[in-house]
Amino acid sequence: MSISNRKPATSKEAPSEPLKRAVSGAMKAMARRPDLDITFAVDRPALVGERARLPEPPRRMSEADAAVLRGHADAMALRLACHDEEVHRRLAPSGQQARALFDAVEQARVEAIGARRMSGVAANLTAMLEDRCQRAHMQDVVDRSDAPIEEAVALIVRERLTGLRPPPSARKLVDLWRDVIEDKASRELDRLAASLEDQRAFARGVRDILVSLDMIDETDLDAEDETDDDSQDSSEQRQDQNEGEGERQAQEDGGESEASADAVQDDLEDGESEAAEAPAGEMADDGELAEADDAGEARRPPTSLSNEPRGPEYKAFSTRFDETVAAEDLCDAEELARLRSYLDKQLANLQGVVARLANRLQRRLLAQQNRAWEFDLEEGMLDPARLPRVVTDPFQPLSFKREKDTDFRDTVVTLLIDNSGSMRGRPITVAATCADVLARTLERCGVKVEILGFTTRAWKGGQSRELWLQSGKPANPGRLNDLRHIIYKAADAPWRRARRNLGLMMREGLLKENIDGEALDWAHKRLLARPEQRRILMVISDGAPVDDSTLSVNPGNYLERHLRHVIAEIEERSPVELIAIGIGHDVTRYYRRAVTIVDAEELGGAMTEKLAELFDETASRAAPARGRRQRQRLHA
Repeated sequence: MSISNRKPATSKEAPSEPLKRAVSGAMKAMARRPDLDITFAVDRPALVGERARLPEPPRRMSEADAAVLRGHADAMALRLACHDEEVHRRLAPSGQQARALFDAVEQARVEAIGARRMSGVAANLTAMLEDRCQRAHMQDVVDRSDAPIEEAVALIVRERLTGLRPPPSARKLVDLWRDVIEDKASRELDRLAASLEDQRAFARGVRDILVSLDMIDETDLDAEDETDDDSQDSSEQRQDQNEGEGERQAQEDGGESEASADAVQDDLEDGESEAAEAPAGEMADDGELAEADDAGEARRPPTSLSNEPRGPEYKAFSTRFDETVAAEDLCDAEELARLRSYLDKQLANLQGVVARLANRLQRRLLAQQNRAWEFDLEEGMLDPARLPRVVTDPFQPLSFKREKDTDFRDTVVTLLIDNSGSMRGRPITVAATCADVLARTLERCGVKVEILGFTTRAWKGGQSRELWLQSGKPANPGRLNDLRHIIYKAADAPWRRARRNLGLMMREGLLKENIDGEALDWAHKRLLARPEQRRILMVISDGAPVDDSTLSVNPGNYLERHLRHVIAEIEERSPVELIAIGIGHDVTRYYRRAVTIVDAEELGGAMTEKLAELFDETASRAAPARGRRQRQRLHA
């Protein structure tokens, strides 16, 4: 018999596969989402829609590692089963810090529901929470400025709802804030337990806590309540129209729900036993334990100390007047079309240069894509290069090939463009054009692109400064201007729909001052929420952060120090790859991976070259692995 006709021996199943199956089954049953897409990766855990990413189990696993993994799965499953995103969105406050606290406490609520009903889930969530606190070094905090209040409030709420004390690593953080929180909001905290199963009532209770902690005003709550009531009335009208259909569906699903509830408990018990037995065998074979270094971090939004939006001693006097707005909401469609037409006229003499740059980048990306094939497979596309051997030897099996998903396909790129007044004229025109062309080029290659801009709503302070003046000019007020963060193109929006939005950069009066640190933190958080494996953030700026109203009452390096803090957090502790391009401004003193150009005309070349370098690095890392696989096939 010819050696080539022998089927390869079935590879031994990885020791972690039984645990993965148990975790996935329990998660789908608890969430009541049989079609939930669950993957395991070394990246941090994430839940986006119907896609969940869990930490890859370490090869040598302890029982504690298994509990942490199950804790992440249980937290996501409870989020899917017990959380209504529409209700959450309508009742969420607008301020950044208030929204962070609101999100953290809502996650504590859904976890408390599972912990109170199932002791195994409570143990898993506790293990996961302790692991997250250790990774964030919460045990090392010594000052409130380094201790995020949203984490403290969430842990106190968890304690009130479940009776479980904060994990050891987080007790110091909670103790720093406990007196302040319970002194101001003790009654509001006590009332939360009565509305645990009612998300709407619970959210209103959390907003009362925010008022007691002076994080939002009652006037804001009144306006939000009116909006929520209108939305609720509309939803009730739609519900009445579909009442008959809903009742029929409920009758059909009744039996399935009861069976699913029983399956949750059965799967949990089975999964826990497998989690205890499978790792034990692995430990017995290897005789040692390995730490779960790749287990990822926790899911509670926002991430804790590693993504804290405030640098040391940095704060905003008020976030009530900040806005994150889509470009189409800042002016009507007719004006956007006119501005886009004006942008196209300004770029008439640049089209040839930009087109050549786009073609060069596309050729480099597609060249990598064409090289990424897997050969000698049992199914796929017929490989014509292997047909001659079948003709010469009819006993030879047919050979198939399949195109492999290259690394850059599962990639998202965010362009964060400085919309300050110093960019007015040629720099902003070229920046808008390059962003436009880059989005088109990368979209053709299967890479998603998000285009963001940042500026302020006013010159020399806006409503925040007026509020500060009315408050008697307290010392060290922090940021004294109103942020304006603009979404020109969302990552999931096709280029053709967002094309007109880039014309907004040509609008007179849009470009004002720039507070880079908070803009960079905002763009970074948006990227962390993306499901792609690889995330790239490119910053385009022409100067250091400047806001006259803030710098006039704070130290001269106040904004720059915060920018350095945010950059260090991203470069040292985040999976996001950060690149910066400075136009006439040396950004290499801030960013590790950066380039400075003298003329805005060089921007297109700098952008394409830096991105091409990143993808070339990916290809060079993948080449040795492809070579090893080819040698293995030849040897076989």
